[in-house]
Amino acid sequence: MAFPAGVAYNFAMTAADLKNLLERVQAWPEAAQDELVAVAEQIESELRSDEYVATREELLAIDAATASIDAGEVATEREVEAAFAKFRAK
Repeated sequence: MAFPAGVAYNFAMTAADLKNLLERVQAWPEAAQDELVAVAEQIESELRSDEYVATREELLAIDAATASIDAGEVATEREVEAAFAKFRAK
């Protein structure tokens, strides 16, 4: 798993640590639990080298983006350059 530049991860999680974490997770809000499950399933899929299966929400976002492109709603070269410049500055 890749971490953002400047982030170090030197913690070796034991089976007991994982068990304790999962016990605490039960007190989390349902949305947070759902997010943890989604992340864990993605990691597991990558470890198994399975083909990625997009979620319903991701597929809807792709369909919406495709429809926008088909309708001629595309960014200008200047808008694309500005977006990249914004994210490079972070």
